[in-house]
Amino acid sequence: MKKDDYITEVIFRKWNRKAFKNDIVALFPYEIEDFSGNCMGYERVGQHGGANYTYCISASVPAKAEEYNSLKIELESLGYNLKVINKRNYDKYLTELNKINKQ
Repeated sequence: MKKDDYITEVIFRKWNRKAFKNDIVALFPYEIEDFSGNCMGYERVGQHGGANYTYCISASVPAKAEEYNSLKIELESLGYNLKVINKRNYDKYLTELNKINKQ
């Protein structure tokens, strides 16, 4: 698939919940999913869907490059042009949230 020109910022986290321990989730903190402010997330099972950023951060730990690399490759094969970041910039998040709330 052709790679997107738009750079999508992503945070990779590893679940520490018992049921999903060690599964990797990709959070797109500036891709607002709904009026509640949830962001887009991606996992191998279920793929794209809304994610509560605060909950996901509290229920996971940062994933290391060797842990998330296969998921990153999968996302790039879908066309994503990814920039891996460590945490959400809250002002940038509010800017994106305000865009959706003005619609």
